[in-house]
Amino acid sequence: MTVIVFAACPVGLRGHLTRWLLEISPGVFVGKISRRVRERMWDRVTEMVKTGRAIMVYGADNEQGLAFKVHAHDWIPIDYEGINLILRPAEPSRTSRDKGWSTASKRRRFGRPN
Repeated sequence: MTVIVFAACPVGLRGHLTRWLLEISPGVFVGKISRRVRERMWDRVTEMVKTGRAIMVYGADNEQGLAFKVHAHDWIPIDYEGINLILRPAEPSRTSRDKGWSTASKRRRFGRPN
């Protein structure tokens, strides 16, 4: 089983994939295809997606029973001791200057102005 999910992809790519896969929701394609077709399809996806992004999940002979590929995505697949995981980028830490103070805490701290 192969699943491909798109975001901001050209219409021509969606039409191209409907030859082999079923579009069950906008940008979500599902089907059972051979490895050779899957690899060539992924090459075509990476050529045509341009400014969009794509994720492909497919069956594999490993502990999880699946593997995935990503293109132009913020989340990065990594191999952690034989298990495929997705590494999300860390959120920027907020400094004390960014927090700001609520009006109530300012009044409590500095007294109510007259």
